[in-house]
Amino acid sequence: MTAATDTSTVPEKVTDARKAGNWLMIACIIVLCAWVLLPIYLLLVNALSAPNEVTAFPKNMIPSFDFGSLSFFLNFQGVAKALWNSVLVALLTMILSIGIGAPAGYALSRFDFPGKEAFRFLVLMTRAFPLPLLALPLAVLFIRTGLDDTAFGLAIVHTTLSLPFAVLITFSLFSGIPVELEEAAWTLGCNRWQAFQKVIMPLALPGIAASAVFAFTISWNEVFAAAVLTIENRTLTAFLLQSINVSPLYLKFAGGAALVVPALIFIFAVRKYLFAMWGIANR
Repeated sequence: MTAATDTSTVPEKVTDARKAGNWLMIACIIVLCAWVLLPIYLLLVNALSAPNEVTAFPKNMIPSFDFGSLSFFLNFQGVAKALWNSVLVALLTMILSIGIGAPAGYALSRFDFPGKEAFRFLVLMTRAFPLPLLALPLAVLFIRTGLDDTAFGLAIVHTTLSLPFAVLITFSLFSGIPVELEEAAWTLGCNRWQAFQKVIMPLALPGIAASAVFAFTISWNEVFAAAVLTIENRTLTAFLLQSINVSPLYLKFAGGAALVVPALIFIFAVRKYLFAMWGIANR
């Protein structure tokens, strides 16, 4: 009788353990979502509140939708130009990273050559050098070549920061696409470029888009190189570091919102490619 009772309680214990695991997973998801979304929400609440409401206590968690702070910040001298410079540099970084990283990732996944593994390791090790260590030689080199204080010069630096990730992401992406698909296209009369364009590219597009988003985000948020290598053509992050660090609190929130919202809009615009990369249905 006791043995039968113990046997019958085993499925119940397993079910309870699964329920506990599910509740733990749900709790972790809620905590992670709060960790990511709560700061953004508080930033938007303060950016969309009147200046006197930002420092008021107790804090109202619902914004009054007062656009005075944002309007003053956006009309501040130099903000529009800095915002355009950020967009331009981020787009150039994205194009350069994908234009160089995707072919490199394809070559690593499809061809065998001496030193292939060492090359992959060296690509990753380029991120081991801290940017402040390279600031002085970069500044001297850019001044000599005329690339200082230009969007293209800054985009080159940002490309070097995002390129290792672009190479490794696209390498993993192309490695997951069977080479037999290309071989089948070759037998049907396609050359290597046509097979890549018509067969591989549609399958790899979501991953390439994810790599492009990663490059855009790195460039948009980078501040050190932008502050060191630019003077007149500063990006928004460098402009905020230079001009808004002693500004009132409500203007700092407005500047933070102006920095965060465009990146969120861009990621939202390409979300279907990110979802497709992880096999999530488009919505």
